[in-house]
Parts: sequence; structure tokens; C-alpha cells
Amino acid sequence: MDLEQEINKRKTFGIISHPDAGKTTLTEKLLLFGGAIQTAGAVKAKRAARQTTSDFMEIEKQRGISVATSVMGFNYQDKKINLLDTPGHQDFSEDTYRTLTAVDSALMVIDSTKGVESQTYKLMEICRMRNIPTMTFINKLDREGRDPIDLLDEIEDKLQISVYPLSWPIGTGKTFKGVYSIIEKKIILFKSHQKQDSEEAVEITDLSDPKLDELLKDKAEKLRDDIELICGVYPEFNPEDYLAGHLTPIFFGSAVNNFGVRELLDAFIKLAPSPGSRLTDINKISPDNSNFSGFIFKIHANIDPKHRDRIAFLRVCSGTFKRNKRFYHVRSGKNLKSSNPTAFMAQSKEIIDAAYPGDVIGLHDTGNFKIGDTLTSGNKFNFKGIPHFSPELFKYTVNLDPLKSKQLNKGLAQLCEEGVAQFFIKLNDTRKIIGTVGALQFEVIQHRLEHEYGAKCRFDNLNYVKAAWLICKDKGKLEKFIQSRKNQIAKDKDENYIYLAETRWSLDREIKENPDIIFHNTSEFQ
Repeated sequence: MDLEQEINKRKTFGIISHPDAGKTTLTEKLLLFGGAIQTAGAVKAKRAARQTTSDFMEIEKQRGISVATSVMGFNYQDKKINLLDTPGHQDFSEDTYRTLTAVDSALMVIDSTKGVESQTYKLMEICRMRNIPTMTFINKLDREGRDPIDLLDEIEDKLQISVYPLSWPIGTGKTFKGVYSIIEKKIILFKSHQKQDSEEAVEITDLSDPKLDELLKDKAEKLRDDIELICGVYPEFNPEDYLAGHLTPIFFGSAVNNFGVRELLDAFIKLAPSPGSRLTDINKISPDNSNFSGFIFKIHANIDPKHRDRIAFLRVCSGTFKRNKRFYHVRSGKNLKSSNPTAFMAQSKEIIDAAYPGDVIGLHDTGNFKIGDTLTSGNKFNFKGIPHFSPELFKYTVNLDPLKSKQLNKGLAQLCEEGVAQFFIKLNDTRKIIGTVGALQFEVIQHRLEHEYGAKCRFDNLNYVKAAWLICKDKGKLEKFIQSRKNQIAKDKDENYIYLAETRWSLDREIKENPDIIFHNTSEFQ
């Protein structure tokens, strides 16, 4: 199979949602239909007896939430699906943002009982900013929820994106019977809590068929009215509007009951884009370029606590990545190679010989890689759009066991390299500061330091609200500013100067009073 065929075969997407919308459950059902797993564990509360396949960190199992991106690959209808299950909790939105740099499309999950929630809005803003084609799955139709028409109106109003329903629910809550596939003009009724194969489905291709009344009884006429209304309100579906990020196709269902999941997956295979071109600091790189290139968007240590491994997640953007073949690490200028690149099914891994544009693979890392690194076959350029964001919560790190200082420092360094948090050292007293975008990240850091590195610490509050990276063409002016504000200056892990603002007003004042100095909200300024 040549490179072009491999590219067209691949679909790489991320699943996004507000917490508890059912995103991880839907992930597992997609894997179930793809044949990647045989049984799906239901998402349960703390101390669950069985956790979901994509939540493998111990703290995820205890809290019943996703706090790190999981990568899963499977085959479906002759396509290679690369699925990235992202954290839904807003405290881990930076990990989600970086993950969205590595996908070609997104699937947004909305809880039908709650509608559009705050994190849904924020994530959709990211997708819109990057023009990421986004499908929407309205979940939990097995519960008594909002009217489907009202949900469509809310999506258009709050998320500022056009909608087009490609499936429609038959009833809700206890009366939920299944879905009508508008795109295929057929009705499919499901049995709950079972894997649904096509031969198990009851199909009716004509809404006027009397058999519809036999199956749905009083729901039949309501369905006919709904479909007539939808066809009158919404224009004909235009796939190009979806690919441009202007329209989101809507699917209804219940992930936990397998309602509507296969229709979603079938439509995704037909409509979602294959890998496209990527922006670098010199030009756009097309996936069919024969020269290999890719970037690191995530680093994770101790995926398997028994082996203490550290994995760098690489998105292949062009050419072919080959096992044991040397590649160029642009930031360091070194030639490296990987003897055991891996493909993922959550925490399960298998060594591969080659990877193609759209694939996400793991490279065992001994400390060579950082988030945002570009790897090529020898060309010198960097992929853009993978920054660290300015944290808004800051705390001093206090070591609770002086005999474990080495373990603590190693753990903090590795977790910050993963992007869990950002690490700063104050200029005036060299104390260690951890900065995050959400409070829950501190809990994750404490938990992982203790259970993965054997180190204990506490965090003392700091009265800072924002960090800004400093650059100035006039080194003398920058040095003068740093010396005069030494109590509010720190360095990040790359030795860049950071201004720590005590209030947003004080940051605005410094920006106005120092026009020659640029205060950056992200680390992507070199």
C-alpha cells in the first residue's frame, strides 16, 4: 500500500465534552463496535469494581473522571481509526487543547438532560479557532431530558455553529426506542446493554410503512411530524460546511445502552476528513510529502507503574516513520532513532514497524523530548501551535520528607515536562513554584508524586493570578525591569524570564508602563 492510500485510510479525532456528559463511555462503545474490546466497563463512582478502558491512571479510577488524554487505535470498515479521549474537567483543559493540535476532527458529546455546559463552550471555542470539523453526539436519551429541537437551538445559539441532525431520537427516557437515521432514511431499533450488530437491527426504510405503527405505536406519528419539521427547517446537508468547521452534524443516542453509536461511527467513516496539511514556521507541510515529519504533543511517565516507563506521544504529519530509522530532533540538532515505537489501545501497547500521517505513536523517552518538539527526516523547521498557557493558580512546593528530595525533584520535573503543571523558580529566593490552570491539578500532582515517585509534599498558597513570559529587543531595558521587580520574577524550566502578577490590574499597568517589553500569555513566542 502506497503513502497516499495509507493517508486516505486514516481518521484521527478527539472526543471532547463537559465532565459527566458520557464521553468516556461513548469512547468505549466506539471501541466495542470497532472490535477493539469485547466488553465495556461502565463509568462508575469512586471505588468502582470495574473502570473504563481509557481511564488507566489510579487517580482516574478513584475519582471516576479522566485527567489525562488516552490514545486508542482500532480498525473499522477498512479504516484505521486513531481516537484520543481527552479530559473533560476544566482543570485539565490545557492537556485537551494540546491534544486537539494532534487531531483532524473532533466529536463533541452533550448531555441531553443538561444541554450546552461551560466546558462545552470553551472546547468548542478551541475547535472554532482551529477550524476543526466537529460532529456532535447528544447523549443520555435513555433519561428524561430536554426537547431535541430546543437542544439544537441552544447549540446554534450558544456555540455559534450551524447544526444539521443526521439522526433523530424516537422518544426519550423510559420510552426511548431508538433512532431514525436521516442520512440513510431508515429506522433502527436497539436492544439495550448489548453489542449491536447490523443483523440485530430492525430497519424500516419508509416512514409511511404501516409496520412503523406496529413497532412504535403512539410514537410513530410523532416521529413522522418531527422529520417533516426538520426537513422543512434545515437546508440540505452540505459536507463541505462540516469540513470547513461551520456546521456540526448532530446524532442522538445513549452510549451506555448502545443507542445510536453505530450510526455515528458509520457516518464518521464517510464524512470525517483524512489527515491534512500542517502549519510550520516556514510553510505548510502536506501529509503526502515523502519526507517524514511529526511533533510531540504529550509526554506521560509511568503509564505502567511496574516498569516506570516514559512515553512521548508523536503525531505523524508527513511521510513514513520507520522503526530503527534515524530521525532529526530539530530542537537539539541530534539524530535519534526508536527501536520500539508503540501503538496504543489505552494502556496496552504493541511495537510497530511503521507509522503514517494521522497515526499517533509512542516513543520511549529517556529525557530527550519536550512537548512541542518537531521530528523530521532531516529538514529544519518547527510545527506551530503547541504552546504552554499562562497558569492562573500558583503554589510553593514544600517537601514533607527531606530524605526524598531527589525523588521529589525528579517527580516534579517529569510531571511538568508532561504538561500536568508548569515549574518556576523564584529569582530572589530560588523557591520552587508550581503553576496550573486548575486546582484539581495540585491533587493529581500530590497523588502521583506519592504513588509513582515515593515523595510527599504540600502546597502553600501564593498571591499571584497570572504569569507572563518576558521578551525585549533591548536587553538592557529587560535587565533593568527584572532587577526592579525581582520579587515578582521567576524562570521557567527553559530559563525564560516570567513576570508573576499579583493582580490583573498590576499586569495591565506594567504592560502600559513598559511598552518595549512584550508580556506573552503563552510560551510560543520564540
